[in-house]
Amino acid sequence: MRSSQVAAAAGVNPQTLRYYERRGLLAQPRRSLGGHRLYPAEAVTTLRVIKAAQRLGFTLDEVVELLAAGRHRHRGTDAGLRARARAKLTEVEAKIADLEVIAGTLRAAVDAGCDDLVACAGQPCCPIPFATIAGGPDADAR
Repeated sequence: MRSSQVAAAAGVNPQTLRYYERRGLLAQPRRSLGGHRLYPAEAVTTLRVIKAAQRLGFTLDEVVELLAAGRHRHRGTDAGLRARARAKLTEVEAKIADLEVIAGTLRAAVDAGCDDLVACAGQPCCPIPFATIAGGPDADAR
C-alpha cells in the first residue's frame, strides 16, 4: 500500500507515517521503482494500535517499548501490556484524584464568591490553598 492509502485507512496524515518511521514505531517500508513508499497491510493495524495506545495515555516512547515487547513476545515480564497497563492505570487514577481535589477547590472558590485572587488570598475564608514559601516574606504573615 502507498503511504497515502495507509494514512487514509489508519486516519493519520502521511507526515505521521514518516515521523513514526523515524521514531522506530513503523518499519522502514520498501520502495517502488519510482521511489514511493510501499507499506504492508499490517502497517494500518500498527498505526491503529499506536493511536489507541496514545488515547489510553501512553507516550510514544512507551508505545515503542510496548511494540518491541510484543514483537519479542516477552510474556510474563514487566515489559508486556498487562504490567504497563497496570502502571498506567495507577498514574491515571492519581491524576484523577488530583483533578478531583482541584475541582473541589474551584467549586469552593465559586461558592465563596472569590472574584480577585489577591483580595481572596488575604481572606481567612478563602478556599484556595495559597502556598507560603518557608522563610519567604509571607511566611510569618500566616
